[in-house]
Amino acid sequence: MQSATLTLDGISRHFGQTRAVDRVSLDIRQGQFVGIIGRSGAGKSTLLRLINRLAEPTEGRITFDGVDVTALKGRALRHWRRDCAMIFQQFNLVDRLDVLTNVLVGRLADHGFLSSMAMRFSDAERTMALMALDRLDLVPQALQRAGTLSGGQQQRVAIAKALVQRPRIMLADEPIASLDPANATRVMDGLKAINRVDGITVLVNLHTLDTARAYCDRIIAMRAGRVMFDGTATQLTDGVVRDIYGTDGLAEFNEAVTSTAARLRVPA
Repeated sequence: MQSATLTLDGISRHFGQTRAVDRVSLDIRQGQFVGIIGRSGAGKSTLLRLINRLAEPTEGRITFDGVDVTALKGRALRHWRRDCAMIFQQFNLVDRLDVLTNVLVGRLADHGFLSSMAMRFSDAERTMALMALDRLDLVPQALQRAGTLSGGQQQRVAIAKALVQRPRIMLADEPIASLDPANATRVMDGLKAINRVDGITVLVNLHTLDTARAYCDRIIAMRAGRVMFDGTATQLTDGVVRDIYGTDGLAEFNEAVTSTAARLRVPA
């Protein structure tokens, strides 16, 4: 796979007087595993949605492999969203459909209108979907309704669905925010394995510093829509974190994470 860089050049998104993302400029090389951290409302989710073009920038430009992503329309935009797969916090699955079909939905961007409406998939695509489920230890659940799975299993189905898109970039918006530690580890391990084996760039919004430090080659911290830190896990010292989250931010942040983990009891 050809190496390419995702470039954000002064990208902004305003909602009235609120600058959700404020003149962010980044270069993200192919194959990096990037964690984005920051308080709620820092602009993390909006940034990912701008990259995927689920939100339109107020100003600035995004390019990938020489293509101006911010100018894409129609089929070219649909193909970009295929190449830049999004994984959501709330899984984005169809509960009444079985797991295998949910994964195959990731192939619809490569189908014409009629085959998409009829949900017709080839044997090769079904094999691809089963291989993706196997990588995430979910083959036994392939014919089970997605709505009957645990939260951790549903998120891994969502990753398999993104994987069959054959993307070059995966964006994960708080993929472990609603999961207990064991399921969170399975999800993060799955993303990291895809990153290493397939060379797919991964950008993931995270709410725990320990997770960012454990998995990410590069950590970007945002505050009030701006990038306040961009470096490695070892460079993300407690002093830097205090600067990002405020004077008492580190203690408040850790208290919030502990409280969230304590009230979540999602079965494996």
